[in-house]
Amino acid sequence: MTDAARPYLAALAAELQRAGTIRSLQWAEAFASVPRHVFVPEWYEQETNDKGIAVWRRHHATTADEQLAHVYRDTTLVTALDPATAEQVDDTAWTGVPTSSSTLPSLMAGMLEELTVEDGDRVLEIGTGTGYNAALLCARLGDHNVHSVDVDPALIHAAQQNLAEAGYAPQLAAADGQAGYPDGAPFDRVIATCSVPAVPPAWIEQTKPGSVILTDVALGIEGGLVRLTLDEDTRARGAFTRTTGRFMAARNDALVYPSPRHTAAAPETGTRPTPVTAHDIRTTYPFRLLLAFQLPRTRLVYHLDDAGTTSVQLQSSDGSWARVPLTGDGVGTVKYGGAEDLWHQVEDTWQWWNDAGRPAQDQFGYIREPDGTAYVWHIPDGRQWRLTPPG
Repeated sequence: MTDAARPYLAALAAELQRAGTIRSLQWAEAFASVPRHVFVPEWYEQETNDKGIAVWRRHHATTADEQLAHVYRDTTLVTALDPATAEQVDDTAWTGVPTSSSTLPSLMAGMLEELTVEDGDRVLEIGTGTGYNAALLCARLGDHNVHSVDVDPALIHAAQQNLAEAGYAPQLAAADGQAGYPDGAPFDRVIATCSVPAVPPAWIEQTKPGSVILTDVALGIEGGLVRLTLDEDTRARGAFTRTTGRFMAARNDALVYPSPRHTAAAPETGTRPTPVTAHDIRTTYPFRLLLAFQLPRTRLVYHLDDAGTTSVQLQSSDGSWARVPLTGDGVGTVKYGGAEDLWHQVEDTWQWWNDAGRPAQDQFGYIREPDGTAYVWHIPDGRQWRLTPPG
């Protein structure tokens, strides 16, 4: 670690402590000792170029104060693009879809605190990425207790080099994280820095009663972090966490994301007034999460019409849709196609959420049963929603 980086390491750890995302001395020491710049020698930032194209501009880290200050900001840094979608547009810029990143440090800190590790715990990390989070785990638990897998062999190779440079040597493997890491099982903790539509069976099989699983569950319209504890009957029970954040989806292929198949949208059938606006949906995370419970086979997308109006649109797997504009005279109206009750369910959910006191995400529990079925419930009154993975 260069001497130039030391003040930035200390400042980042202090910032995360002041924000309350770091609550323990052990994690404060880890963030103050693990050099992030070693794991992010280059990164991409999105910008609009002089031709009006949204591109990812590559940046390089150096020991210069300006570059170190950038790397040690509390921000996510994209570190890899999908080669199937990436197209170089000039010497340092590409279009494309991100496939790996160095996660927002405050989110990492919150998740690591939520993991509640103890000395001697064996941890499996799903999604090695740059290796930075694995290094933090090593700093807290020791190299021999940390196992990390990533579907991309190139990322594993780069992470191994980064970790060695920083002085850490956890057990790494190139593998589909949804299959876990049977060679290292059983684990006391599983932490995933990718999203999954449901908790994979392998994670249950490779842990033991009392173990904790922390992952981002993607439910269609929205998703969130759940912290689950495994019981004697292999039931994983817990709740959505106060720590909020979303991750890139887990992949089965090292290079590309699969192309989703969607049913064609139904023809427009009506327009009417509505009390629920695009602003309500965009700015209220717990409400979006609740909509995901209520409408499990529905996606949230943005729609641009021929007049240039951008709308928030809910798109059901049967082709039904409903959308409300972001701005303009029509913010209090909904257009819809297909099943008319799609937006009625949105309005009913909005009413229930407000009547219930606008509960935050940590007021919703999550259970994965031994047979793989999962449901959520409103902890104060017990109302339940059975989950169906988005498709």
